Amino acid sequence: MKKHYFFKILLLMIPLSAILLMSFSGGRDGSYSGSPGDGGKTCSVCHSGGNFNTSVSVQTGVPDGGYALGITYDVKVEIGSTSNSRHGFQITAEKVSDGSKIGTFIADGSSNQLKNGGTHVTHTATGNSQKVWNFQWKSPTTDVGEIKFYVAGLAGNGGGTGGDQVVTTASSTFNVLGFSEAKRLNFNMYPNPALERLTIQLPSGSEIAEVEFYDNIGRLALTQKITKIRNKISVNNLAKGVYVIKVLSDNKVGSEKFIKQ
Repeated sequence: MKKHYFFKILLLMIPLSAILLMSFSGGRDGSYSGSPGDGGKTCSVCHSGGNFNTSVSVQTGVPDGGYALGITYDVKVEIGSTSNSRHGFQITAEKVSDGSKIGTFIADGSSNQLKNGGTHVTHTATGNSQKVWNFQWKSPTTDVGEIKFYVAGLAGNGGGTGGDQVVTTASSTFNVLGFSEAKRLNFNMYPNPALERLTIQLPSGSEIAEVEFYDNIGRLALTQKITKIRNKISVNNLAKGVYVIKVLSDNKVGSEKFIKQ
């Protein structure tokens, strides 16, 4: 009788285990980025025991000089590993001073998805066979001070939660570009998108400015001095894509998104 009872329990546990494994393979609810706001928890609460020489990296597209308010930036998470068959990640963005969640993530819904009310992004079941995920993060509309991105990456063997490796990383610390309205430079630019030339229209009182173009991983791609009159910039040599333009003049800073056709 006892053997028969044990066999029934075993049969019931098989589909339950399969459901759990399938749900985890497509990411899961809960906070496991390894960030201070997540209590340092990572995917290792379930996954452990493997070693694939795994690494994880994050590129945020936020310039080194800081993030502009209310701007959407491209984010890329990449797993570096060799011999494993499944991969996953979870990322969040936090205020450095208190660990509160900052900004708004935008997932593609195909290879990555939002979790926990949009405070985290993780892989999907479709996306766990790849090593690179691209999505977006929109910065807050008010100055919240220093922020940071935290990521936990997973290299799995595809056969349950044992024999998997979990690694973590964090981005640089970013501050906001403008700390007050008095320091904000309001400028206009056109056309946007542009193919050959971009015109920067400086506000009244600004005669000279430095214009910097940052690509989607935050690298400085072009810098140009302009004046109130000589305000056209050749963008012929820029690769197609989305850039963040930073304009500096008279100790003021402005920032806008620009699309190179």
